[in-house]
Amino acid sequence: MTAGLESRSTLRVRYAETDAMGVVHHATYPVWFEVGRSDLMRDLGLPYAEVEARGYYLMLSGLNVEYRRAARYDDLLTLVTRVASVRSRTLTFRYEVWRGLPEGGDLLATGETRHIATDRSYRPARLPEDVLRALQGAGQG
Repeated sequence: MTAGLESRSTLRVRYAETDAMGVVHHATYPVWFEVGRSDLMRDLGLPYAEVEARGYYLMLSGLNVEYRRAARYDDLLTLVTRVASVRSRTLTFRYEVWRGLPEGGDLLATGETRHIATDRSYRPARLPEDVLRALQGAGQG
């Protein structure tokens, strides 16, 4: 991942997130990515609730997850979230899921989500300048 602001979220694997083999189910990772995205937006002073109250949605347009190692019940994880790219109507977030801390932990998965900004009618919309500036600043390092 490129340099820039990162948000770190601590997660503990819950039993309900595992499959019959005791491994975190693959569908859990996108849910965790949402946690990281929400935390990063909050860290930027742009909570999703505020962005939505201003009339904008960041709709998911693409998702990718690369699984490297299994996470298991009760593992303590660190989710690192970064802004990868920002344009007037689109943005991309990148994620790393670590067992333990990135400094010395095991990288379990990486991922990316792509989003398009829309208005309340779900039409593509240019994000407000202050939101763009904050997101662009987060992606620089």
